[in-house]
Amino acid sequence: MLVLNQNYEPLSVCNVKKAIILLFLGKAEMIETSNGKTIRSVSMTIPFPSVVRLSVFVRVPYKKIILSRKNILRRDGHRCQYCGRGDVPLTVDHVQPKSRGGEDTWENLVAACVKCNNKKGDRLPDEVNMPLVRNPMKPNHVTFIRHFVGNLDDRWKPYLFLH
Repeated sequence: MLVLNQNYEPLSVCNVKKAIILLFLGKAEMIETSNGKTIRSVSMTIPFPSVVRLSVFVRVPYKKIILSRKNILRRDGHRCQYCGRGDVPLTVDHVQPKSRGGEDTWENLVAACVKCNNKKGDRLPDEVNMPLVRNPMKPNHVTFIRHFVGNLDDRWKPYLFLH
């Protein structure tokens, strides 16, 4: 279930149990339901939530996404950023090699297959005619919500700015 702040900003993803508890306690309202699915108790039937919105605005400190191998691969869609392949084992490559002053930053690390990583070696992509499929950038938390869920529920798209 997608959880939105009171201003409709995406906050997180939670399980059905947590969403039902938020609804039952009056801490959230149902915005979207899953087609025809319901949860039944002895005395009531509740539509299966897909998107819920918190009743009160929650101040969230800046959400820092940890720089890790797993998150680099996730950001790059588990595809080599030089050849585009996703069906081979991947490593993480420094676009500007460390030996040339490259740092461990979101903007300098990309997913790369072993073949491309070895071909590029200790050089810049331009020097070996290996342009990047997409320039690396620091992701935001909405990007990670999208990747976290895998198959995205179509009802979430308006709230994740995927029109």
